Amino acid sequence: MPIPEPIQHLVDCRPCAVSTASPARSTPIRESLTLELSFSRVTHQPQQALPHVLFSPMHYEPGYAYPLIVWLHGSGCDERQVMRVMPMISMRNYVAVAPRGLENDAPVPLAHEPGRETASRLRYAWPQHSAAIEQAERRVFECIDIAMQRCNIARDRVFLAGFDEGGTMALRLAMLYPQSFGGVVSLCGSFPQGNLPLRQWNAVRSLPTLLAVGERSETFTLREASRTLALYHTAGMPISIRQYPCGQEIAPPMLEDLNRWIMERVCC
Repeated sequence: MPIPEPIQHLVDCRPCAVSTASPARSTPIRESLTLELSFSRVTHQPQQALPHVLFSPMHYEPGYAYPLIVWLHGSGCDERQVMRVMPMISMRNYVAVAPRGLENDAPVPLAHEPGRETASRLRYAWPQHSAAIEQAERRVFECIDIAMQRCNIARDRVFLAGFDEGGTMALRLAMLYPQSFGGVVSLCGSFPQGNLPLRQWNAVRSLPTLLAVGERSETFTLREASRTLALYHTAGMPISIRQYPCGQEIAPPMLEDLNRWIMERVCC
């Protein structure tokens, strides 16, 4: 499958909706992130044919086959979001790789200034039309290949995860290729609509799935989460849905639960 055309743009993503409230953390997240990343290896390749970030854990052991997290960022962010979420997931347990989403110059809400009008500028997202799905599929599997070329990865322990639109695309691709993933995690991302997401229904019935929903979210609501749960139960597919006291955001407890959920499957 050919590599997509080079992307020449690199922009700072807007402040992503990552909650920093954590009573157990005494060091500010930004300072802690800088310290922790200095002990890991982060490779950012923005000008490659496939812009991506590759994250390797602290004290990387080349003789150990690591689980791999493929992270799909939220709308309006880019591949660098993985550099902010991995310290809150685990600095030791995983290799992670994150492709950049597709270019989209639609208006983006200014999350750091509530109530202001949207600003029109370049952003990256994961649209759900057929051509975008094909490009997302290509980017995900090429990133998996990159990670496997550079790190020792357990091929049966590849987990697809994402936030918001990235979570929706993670669900779609994992359901299209269930044999390729050990599980899928969607944080505040709705169930994909259109283009037959359940065409691999029989195989999907063995795909572990974790959904996280913020109880105050107006994007992926509790009602929608309830409908998704009913759909999975009707189809006989395994799913765990967890609710958090937040909005449409990445809350630290979500990432802590993501780590535990994946490790339960790695260690079983």
